[in-house]
Amino acid sequence: MRVLLTGHQGYLGTVMVPVLQDRGHTVVGLDSGLFADCVLGEAPTDPTTLATDLRDVVADDLEGFDAVVHLAALSNDPLGTLAPEITHDINHHASVRLARAAKDAGVSRFLYASTCSVYGAAGQDAVTEDAVLRPLTPYAVSKVRVEADVAAMADEAFAPVFLRNATAFGYSPRLRADIVVNDLTASAFLTGRIVVKSDGTPWRPLVHALDIAQAFAAALDAPADRIRNRALNIGTEDNNVTVRDIADTVAEVTGAEVVVTGEYGSDPRSYRVDFSAAREVLPAFVPRWTVRAGAEELYDAYTRHGLTGEALAQRFTRLARVTELQRTGAVDGKLRRIRVGAGSA
Repeated sequence: MRVLLTGHQGYLGTVMVPVLQDRGHTVVGLDSGLFADCVLGEAPTDPTTLATDLRDVVADDLEGFDAVVHLAALSNDPLGTLAPEITHDINHHASVRLARAAKDAGVSRFLYASTCSVYGAAGQDAVTEDAVLRPLTPYAVSKVRVEADVAAMADEAFAPVFLRNATAFGYSPRLRADIVVNDLTASAFLTGRIVVKSDGTPWRPLVHALDIAQAFAAALDAPADRIRNRALNIGTEDNNVTVRDIADTVAEVTGAEVVVTGEYGSDPRSYRVDFSAAREVLPAFVPRWTVRAGAEELYDAYTRHGLTGEALAQRFTRLARVTELQRTGAVDGKLRRIRVGAGSA
């Protein structure tokens, strides 16, 4: 297939490109490049790239593609809370326009990166895709709205599928450190301490970035009738763990001390997830990464590539990165790229 991958210069997209290419797909990326230079280690090789803001995509841009894999988003709860109107403009409105443009251009598959955070405060029972959605942040709300709006477009010629990823972890050349396993492992590496500011009891479903890439690859290869208009939780029940469990696992890998301050109390975002539907619909998708293996991989990468506290705080934390781009005039108030001597893209 000829695949357009949005957000290919992000944390997940950088890992996904070679996975899709290895499956024989021709990948073209679309990205405005906000995080393109947030690299730890060897710089990745990007595919042919459309340096376009997601909000500017039209049907003509999508002619000749068989599928769109849509990852691009403001993917951070603190960032979404800081600028909820921009989050909804990019994550919701632009995503729906992208899906409509894809359908108008004759693209037959639309793979949407949704999130298990749509379940919000779901209690102790493992939730399935039919559970009541209780999004607690602008980021999660935007995902719920996209799913509803794009589902209404489905027909025999257009097959959207909504992959509700668990919280990602693991090394990517374009690192994100503001997600829980990556963050706690970085803290252990840099300080020898793992500070848990909640009471440690909230449940989190986790999935490695490479496993997410494999799930999308499986969805591209699956028969269209099997995936059309399906929501699928992406992850594995073995990685339904509490925040304290994560901290203890990272401590065992790194030798760091765990400190539970409890200053934030109990985080209302607590949910366990059932992943059986994905096993049925995408039998080729077999998650392989445990939290322990991911922590070992991250600790090794941080060591080999010399992660510093400054880079962690500025380059690999989404909110700090966007704030710096605004401060230096690289983006405007709506997070559009400003290019000296050229139009924005």
